[in-house]
Amino acid sequence: MTYTIDTIEDLIHVLDEHPRWRDALRVRLLTPEVLALPEQVARLAEHVNELVTEMKQFRATVEQRFDEHDQRFDQMDKRFDEHDQRLDKHGKSLTSLESRLDKIIDDLGPIKGAHARNAAIRESIGIARALGLRRTKALTYEDLWNLTDDADTTAIAVSELNSFRRADLVMEAVDQAGDPCYVAVEISFTANGRDTTRAIRNARLLTEFKERRSHAVMAGLRFDDRIRHVFDAGEVFWYQLPAEALQAE
Repeated sequence: MTYTIDTIEDLIHVLDEHPRWRDALRVRLLTPEVLALPEQVARLAEHVNELVTEMKQFRATVEQRFDEHDQRFDQMDKRFDEHDQRLDKHGKSLTSLESRLDKIIDDLGPIKGAHARNAAIRESIGIARALGLRRTKALTYEDLWNLTDDADTTAIAVSELNSFRRADLVMEAVDQAGDPCYVAVEISFTANGRDTTRAIRNARLLTEFKERRSHAVMAGLRFDDRIRHVFDAGEVFWYQLPAEALQAE
């Protein structure tokens, strides 16, 4: 069969009727590289699909690990919350315990002070003898009131007078020459500056009231080392209560 080809349309028509001619013409017209493109594109598409699959798997693995870490962090947060709650509970218990201990310590203060006072009163003869004196009488609360009533106290504050009348221990004594004197004793389980100040003041007031020599004494189990200089200077006589004197009878 003979074909007449005058136009491009005639050529296309012939090639459509004869695919093998079209393939033969393609081989002649296209380079090997161009002819290989479909296969290369197909391989590239396959490779891209593999990469996409791997990326999806990688993403799924990463998301799974993040989920696992989130769960672990949630568990850790929960544990921290539990620990915080326990710490808060222990903190409240500790605060309550400290409050109770403070109360016990506050309650023990007067008890210890009263115990030391009773011990010092029992040791009053020994206190006088430590000063080289002989005790003749321990003054009562009423005796101290009577003493202030008989004295000129107009220049003394009422609070100071009341503190003097509540002195821990005041004794009348005589020295080796038989001259009368007073001993003003302040008593504390642990002596401090306030105690020594009261002892000095009480001794001074006794001298002013009765014009007799008076001795300031601090009696206790121990003293705050910050007031050692008062004893070293001889302003106050330190009498340490023996441990056995503090034992309950």
